[in-house]
Amino acid sequence: MAKVRSVLLAAAALALAACGTTQGDRAATGAIIGGGTGGVIGLAFGGVGVGAGIFVGAAIGAGTGALTNARQVDLGKPIWR
Repeated sequence: MAKVRSVLLAAAALALAACGTTQGDRAATGAIIGGGTGGVIGLAFGGVGVGAGIFVGAAIGAGTGALTNARQVDLGKPIWR
């Protein structure tokens, strides 16, 4: 169980690392990655459920992506550009 938690925490940390050069790109990718991670965590640990996990993860990911600048986190152009 500790291994699963470590993997999920690592995934959550990666979810906060949104990519893109504009603030909107970082917010969008952060929401997508955060929502996915939140859903997995909600499924794995139960309690609040998958839907709430997706909502909370997407909100945290989007907020983190919007609050960073391109020099802090830049993993290149998003795949849709």
